[in-house]
Amino acid sequence: MKPYKLCGAACLLLSLAVQAVEQEMSSPYQRQTEKWLQLQVAGKQQSPTAQVATPSEREQSLQRWLDSYKYPIPEFFKQDAGGSLKSN
Repeated sequence: MKPYKLCGAACLLLSLAVQAVEQEMSSPYQRQTEKWLQLQVAGKQQSPTAQVATPSEREQSLQRWLDSYKYPIPEFFKQDAGGSLKSN
């Protein structure tokens, strides 16, 4: 039982250390993304209109998700099929 407690404590300390490093080394884009995610979690910018789905919409969504498993995942994707990427 003691090794489990030691491992748990080590994981906790490691996660705290990683959080401290992430705060210092994050880019402005990462900080902005984290702010948006925190707004979502806190619900501070929620819509006044509740977003609900009807039973038929939920059923269609579930069926679309289940149908996505009918197609095999290819081992390799064609590199030229997606178009081109332009760098600034």
